[in-house]
This record gives sequence, structure tokens and C-alpha cells, in this order.
Amino acid sequence: MPRRTATMLASTLMLIALLCAGVLLPVPYSEMSPGPTVNTLGEHDGEPVLQISGRRTFPTTGHLNMTTVRVTSADYKMNLVEAVYGWLAHDDKVVPHDTLYPDGKTEEQSTQENAEEFSQSQESAKVAALKELDVPVRSWVIVSTVVKDSPAEGRLHAGDVIKAVDGTPVKQPSDVAGLVTKHKPGQDVVFRIIPAKEQAAAEKENRTPTVTKDVTITTTTSEDSGAKRAIVGISAGTDHTFPFSIDIKLADVGGPSAGLMFALGIYDKLTPGSLTGGKFVAGTGTIDDNGKVGPIGGIEMKTVGARDKGAQYFLTPADNCAAAAEDTPSGLTLVKVKTIKDALGALDDIRSGDTAALPKCTTKG
Repeated sequence: MPRRTATMLASTLMLIALLCAGVLLPVPYSEMSPGPTVNTLGEHDGEPVLQISGRRTFPTTGHLNMTTVRVTSADYKMNLVEAVYGWLAHDDKVVPHDTLYPDGKTEEQSTQENAEEFSQSQESAKVAALKELDVPVRSWVIVSTVVKDSPAEGRLHAGDVIKAVDGTPVKQPSDVAGLVTKHKPGQDVVFRIIPAKEQAAAEKENRTPTVTKDVTITTTTSEDSGAKRAIVGISAGTDHTFPFSIDIKLADVGGPSAGLMFALGIYDKLTPGSLTGGKFVAGTGTIDDNGKVGPIGGIEMKTVGARDKGAQYFLTPADNCAAAAEDTPSGLTLVKVKTIKDALGALDDIRSGDTAALPKCTTKG
């Protein structure tokens, strides 16, 4: 065989081998891409996203779209060819697998966590919108989760209302950890609670709960690295009672990042006129009960998804502004927001056409 032919054959065989290796060789990466975007003022799967009863609502126009990111599943094994293609693709992003599924987290665990965060974001969105409208909301501190095999397991339950710890009234979730960690591991701590069943019955019957219990739990040592501290194995959260019904109907979505857009949609439906003036506004951001907007992941994917659907403006958490501005989709204006008040002010400017006054994102933030 002539040397030239042999060389070409060897090169071809090597190329085929490399391609086969690229297809067969798994790499520790996952892919993110733009996901669905849904108008919180409109319908999804044939029913309104926001359903409010017991309070007057008003017609709305335009879009206040929440945005999402689509990710590969936890057990999906990306190969080298797919990873390279993803790195080269403009609208996709390849990230280390542990970024999306840390500590070996399964897809089921991730889905459960995202569902819990999504549920909490809905509650906070309702509270933030109603506070902005000066509508009173009753709130109390509850046991949010109980850690398996912890001292609290079987003693406290999710939904129990925490009234006091060691006789000190509890007003916010952070009070619980502060009072427990005053103890040394091995010491007793006393929780005064309203059992979850009693609280639920009282709400259903529109009465004040009448049953309280004192529960004594022996603390143990935190397994966190660093200084030892006393814990009982619970996380505290907040529950609310609203003066009228607000339901958010949106399936197959998880995580906390739609909070801001839900809050704005609720506010829009409960006030005359249109917040957007008929414009297409999308956005993202977590929100807490006081209306503070927090950062989210996958901002580049969300701006692309929003623009592809026709968005003109994108409400962007201040902490995500620099990353989003690095590669802003053509025709999309990124608007910086830190609170729901900022977002409402920006919507006033958009509605009036005074876009020069908008606080725009830059690569510096």
C-alpha cells in the first residue's frame, strides 16, 4: 500500500475512533437552555394562571411573563460531542453537573426541592402584593420541615405553629434558631406550639386556635463544619391567612424565581387599569414577604426565551444585571429592580412611554 494512502487511511480511522469516543465517552456536565415563558395575566392549559375570588378584580392587558430554564435530567449522561456542541451554541449553556445537582442529589430530590421553593414563592408573592396594596395579611411562624432521625422527629411536625421558645415569644423564623442556639448541645429546649391539625381546624372554622402544647426536646450537635452549636433538627418558616382567595395555577414549574412576576400579576388584577399599558414585559426574580427581589440562576437563558416570545422589556434582579447585560438579546431592554416598588415604578415609566427614565442594566450592574 502506498505510503500516502496508508497515512490517509490511518488518519481516517483515527478520526472515526475519536468521533466514536466522543459519542460514547460521558462527561460530568449538564445543559441549560431557554424554557417556556408564561403570561401571569393570561391562561395556561386552558385556565387563568391567577385566580382571585372574594375580592373585586379588574381587566388587564399586555404581558407580565414569568420565565424558566430547561435543564437536562440528573441521570442524563452527556457525551463529549454534545458538550462541545453546547459550548458552541449561542442559546444554550453547558455547566458542571454538580452545579445543578450538588452532593449527588437525585432528580426526585431536586424536583421535590423545586416544588417546595415554588410553593413558598407563591405565598411570598401574595404577601408582597397585598402589602403593597395595604391589604392586611395574618402571619405566624411554623415548623417548615423536620429532619429525619433528628431530636425533633415525632415531637414536632410540619405545620405546627411555634408560639414561643423557652417562654420567649417568636415573631419571625430567625427567632427560632437564635433561641435554640443559646443552648449547649445536650440541653433541653421547650417549644410552645399550636398543633398543625388544631391550626387547620381553626382556620377552616374561622376561629382562634384554643389548643397549645409545650414540647420539650433535647438538643444535639450540628453536623456542620466549624463551631459546634445546638440544634433540634427543624427549619422554621412562615404561614399566612389571606382575606380572600388567591390561587396560582401553573403545573410543571419549580423553583422560586417566578415570585416577582406573580406578585406583579396579582397587583395588576387587583387594581384598575393596566400596569403594562399593553406592552410585553417579562422578568424574573425571587421575592420575599417584604417585596425584596433576589437573584436567580440561568439569567442568560431567561432573557433569550423572553425575547424569542416577543418581550420588549425584562425586569431583572439587580444582582443579575451585570451577567444579563453581557449578552443582551437584540431589541430587549433590561430593567434593574431591587424591590416590588422598583418594578412598579419601572412599569409606570413603560406605560407612560418615558423609557429614558428606566434604570437599565449595564455590565457593571
